[in-house]
Amino acid sequence: MTPMSRAIWVRLVLVVLVLAGSVALSLTQEPRLGLDLEGGASITLETQDGPDGRVADAEATERTLGVLRNRVDALGVAEPTLARVGDNRIVVELPGVIDTREARDTIGRTAQLSIHPVVDAPPPTGEEGELPEPGTEGNEVVGDEDGLPLEIGPTEITGEQVSGATEANDPSQGTGWFVNIDFRGQGGPTWRDLTAEAACNPSGAPQRRVAIKLDDEVISSPQVSESVQCGIGIRGGSTTITGNFTLDEAQNLAILIEGGSLPVPVEIIEQRVVGPTLGEDAIAASAQAAIIGLILTGLFIIAVYRLAGVLATIALTFYALIAYAALLALGATLTLPGLAGFVLAIGMAIDANVLVFERAREEHHDDPGRGLVRSLGIGYNKAWSAILDSNITTLLAAGLLFILASGPVRGFGVTLSIGVIASMFSALVIARVLTELVLRAKWVNRRPKVSGISDTGAIRKALKRRNPDLMGKRRTWLTVSAGAVLFSLAGIVFAGLNYGVEFTGGRQMEYSTTAPVNANDARAEVANLGYPNAVVQTSDGTNITVRTERISDEEQLAIRDAMSELGGEAEVIRDETIGPSLGVELRNKALLAFAIAIASQMIYLAVRFKWTFATSAMIAMVHDVLIVVGIFAWLGKPIDGVFLASVLTVIGLSVNDTIVVFDRIREQWRASHGTSFPVVVNTACIDTMPRTVNTGLGAMFILAALAVLGGDSLEDFSIALLIGLAVGLYSSVFTAAPLAILFSEKWPMARTSKVKRDRDPNDTGAVV
Repeated sequence: MTPMSRAIWVRLVLVVLVLAGSVALSLTQEPRLGLDLEGGASITLETQDGPDGRVADAEATERTLGVLRNRVDALGVAEPTLARVGDNRIVVELPGVIDTREARDTIGRTAQLSIHPVVDAPPPTGEEGELPEPGTEGNEVVGDEDGLPLEIGPTEITGEQVSGATEANDPSQGTGWFVNIDFRGQGGPTWRDLTAEAACNPSGAPQRRVAIKLDDEVISSPQVSESVQCGIGIRGGSTTITGNFTLDEAQNLAILIEGGSLPVPVEIIEQRVVGPTLGEDAIAASAQAAIIGLILTGLFIIAVYRLAGVLATIALTFYALIAYAALLALGATLTLPGLAGFVLAIGMAIDANVLVFERAREEHHDDPGRGLVRSLGIGYNKAWSAILDSNITTLLAAGLLFILASGPVRGFGVTLSIGVIASMFSALVIARVLTELVLRAKWVNRRPKVSGISDTGAIRKALKRRNPDLMGKRRTWLTVSAGAVLFSLAGIVFAGLNYGVEFTGGRQMEYSTTAPVNANDARAEVANLGYPNAVVQTSDGTNITVRTERISDEEQLAIRDAMSELGGEAEVIRDETIGPSLGVELRNKALLAFAIAIASQMIYLAVRFKWTFATSAMIAMVHDVLIVVGIFAWLGKPIDGVFLASVLTVIGLSVNDTIVVFDRIREQWRASHGTSFPVVVNTACIDTMPRTVNTGLGAMFILAALAVLGGDSLEDFSIALLIGLAVGLYSSVFTAAPLAILFSEKWPMARTSKVKRDRDPNDTGAVV
């Protein structure tokens, strides 16, 4: 067995093992769906420093998480998820919960439970909502359950001294439902002393009551029973609160008391609700887009690369299986942008295949005697550097999304990373095994044209025949780029950026009605409810989006009822509330993400190439991002977290294209002797043009399918990527390359006399 044959069989065994493992995982495990696909509510709470000096650090937040978990369990939600994020945030996910009012009332309260002696019951002031002043310094006047004033003394027992509370009833006594409370530590003795003193007051006197307060609200102020003796109190570390409660009233009171006192106050800074039908539609639409996009891309690749294209398409289908299995193995959560990440990674796999096939075509054209298999092997080895660099830059962008983003957008970073790695395996291992095995067949070698490798292709032939002097007009191209940037900046300045609620704070609701609704009628109804500045938009007539300042759940229901009157029954399919402080933070994180993305990729390119190349690539990257943002500004499309994901992906795509061009420039500059740098750059751009066109068209099929079939949720995402892809393909040749020439005039690139030797594909150490 030759070294070449041995390498093929090693790769084949590896492919079989990976595919077998992927099939096993896919058949035995279910994916974890994000709430944007499964439907449900997500509530983000932020712990705050307490007024008495308590600090909202990681330890206090962790203890708060434990208290909240008890409350969520009491709600009876199936498989809730609670997690601490950072030092002072807690994310609560409630699958299947669409109406969050009960959840907010139960878990969203700061819930500082305290028990106080009642000092007096002063008469009301007569002014609605106004309470009298306390008669003694250190006391406080609050409203009881009926809103009547109670003067209470300082805290005697805190929620941390309450170990549990349960609802119960005793039909034999006919007392209805009541609540049993158990104390821990000094809670029992303190309760005994408190009730012993209260029992010394006559029946019906305010001083015989005990007030149980949650935050600023008295949730119960029971009288101490006549059976309790003065000076003795209630012993045993437990007590019972009666009051002819209904079952619901007793359960709610028990939940609030048992929840106890949170170690530190909390504030709801974000709330998201997604209806289950939206998630189901998104999954179906994304799957349909992926299938159609994959079919169209496969047909295009087959038309261009014939038999090699058929084998690459087969490898792409295996990519989907491997990426899905990797998601299951890592236990990652699949989100709506995450679905787009998987589909987008197909474009990365296409790019790798196109790079290899184009290099193989060049090698076979230069020396047909090498044969198909050897030309293909050299193509893999020569394309390896560009493939590695382009995928690393994409992984950098995906990593930034994971670190700096949150929620579904963070899931996009995870699935894009998985997809990139899986696409590399698909292109460099599976496709290589298939093509090397099939191209060794005698019937293929007797008909080399069927392979797709022996012919250089129509685009390359036309370019070689005309040999256009693209870089001779480099100042013209840079002028066009500068004009496009100015046009985009004008959109940002004059049209303004339509920041989504995620970056501004406020509330955004999306309703689906049974009948079409006119946008002007919807705006008028919302304005009549007291929100004249609300942004109201319609999509397909039956989808209505309303963005307002932060409003209550009751106000949201009023808007929903108004939409129902216009278009029949209105279903809430999305509801997001973002606090203003969180909006500012997310906006700052977005800017930080851009800065870090540009800096990290510039550093990487400076190490891999030359600082002048890195600077050229960075300027082209900023050029691409500004054009995408500017077009969205002119169109009035929302700038939100999903847009952030698309723009960071545009950065990755832009750098990918530029790397391919720069990699060829570096290779040809080192191998050339006596040729000027502009001529070398022009030749490199022409040589890489077939890859640029074929990769761009292949990826555009995928993105166009997502834009048309992916539904409203993915439409803007796909449009941003389509714009970014088109602009990136242009800028790699007509912006980055001319800039590299301009920089080289002052800081020339060294020409090394030593040319890197091509690795022999028969070498067992060839890259797999």
